[in-house]
Amino acid sequence: MLVSLSETGADDARLDTLTRQLRDELRQLDVRDVRSVPASAQPPPGSRGFDVATAGQLAVAMVGTQGLVGVVSAVLGWLRRGHEAPRTVRLELAGDVLELSGASSEEQDRLVEMFLSKHSEKG
Repeated sequence: MLVSLSETGADDARLDTLTRQLRDELRQLDVRDVRSVPASAQPPPGSRGFDVATAGQLAVAMVGTQGLVGVVSAVLGWLRRGHEAPRTVRLELAGDVLELSGASSEEQDRLVEMFLSKHSEKG
């Protein structure tokens, strides 16, 4: 899974700090590996409004469906904790993209459930 994160108004140093914080949290989970990935110059196909060039990116190697659930839960928790500026996280797995913001909403929760359900069936 590719995890890309951004924060409104964040500079490179801030994004590096945020990326390291999320990476450290994800490493506490039952995952095979979590590595920082340099941001690509080209946005991924299908991206809408997400500034990949200014995003921190992590590659997460998971262990089965439970790993996926843990990663998504950790990302949601990280997003919803107090922060100064709005954050966005983009999760990409097997060509599917789920973009999440810090705001909690029923629609966002429904999209997360659909994403998890789809990838749980594949595992």
